[in-house]
Amino acid sequence: MIGLIGYGRFGRLTVRHLSGDFDVVVHTRSADKAGDIERAGGRLVPLEEACSQKFVIVCVPISAMQPTLSQIAPLLQPNALVADVCSVKSYPATWMREHLPESVEILATHPMFGPDSAAETLKGHKIVLCAERIAPRHYARIKQWLVARGLQLIETTPAEHDRKIAVSLSLTHFLGRTLAKFGATPLDIDTEGYKRLLNILEVVNNDTWQLFEDMHRYNPYAQEKRRAFMDAISAIHGHLEALEKG
Repeated sequence: MIGLIGYGRFGRLTVRHLSGDFDVVVHTRSADKAGDIERAGGRLVPLEEACSQKFVIVCVPISAMQPTLSQIAPLLQPNALVADVCSVKSYPATWMREHLPESVEILATHPMFGPDSAAETLKGHKIVLCAERIAPRHYARIKQWLVARGLQLIETTPAEHDRKIAVSLSLTHFLGRTLAKFGATPLDIDTEGYKRLLNILEVVNNDTWQLFEDMHRYNPYAQEKRRAFMDAISAIHGHLEALEKG
């Protein structure tokens, strides 16, 4: 049985994909979600019951991780395995080591998909795994299940993950939010390149501002990459202004 802490859009997706092979119990502060959790294949339970499972997945916003870990730490079984699904890894991995008992195993993960892209299947999608503190046999079983679902595994460190995701995700969301602020909309006279830009905007619009802010606030490399991007924009803008001035 798997215990899930938190139940947003990604939590629902997680329950849907896990419930075919496992019993899944869910704790969330929203009692009115009991019906939706059941339809997804899980069962709403008190926090103590969710934390008593051998495998616990923390599925809360990045900014809520530390208080959540402090809350669940005394409720976990010895030798339980705790995993997170945050889109940054350095801070959550550190927080799990700091707040969770030493008897608890830790697996830091980042599923590189969401409720829209993986609505029907996990096949072909990627998931990042950082084996922070986990028995080899447990890690091997998890990898076996993920591969059987068609997922592509990326095994790395939290720091390396955050360096790369600062460009591939944080910068992409920065572009999408900028396009939204600019007011980009579909046009009858457009190009394939412009349509691709609108695809970025569409992805961002389905995610929350909290996720956007958290992925920049808690990725130690995001600010550096964002500033480098802004410097590049300024340089190109300056080049065009010089041409326009003759």
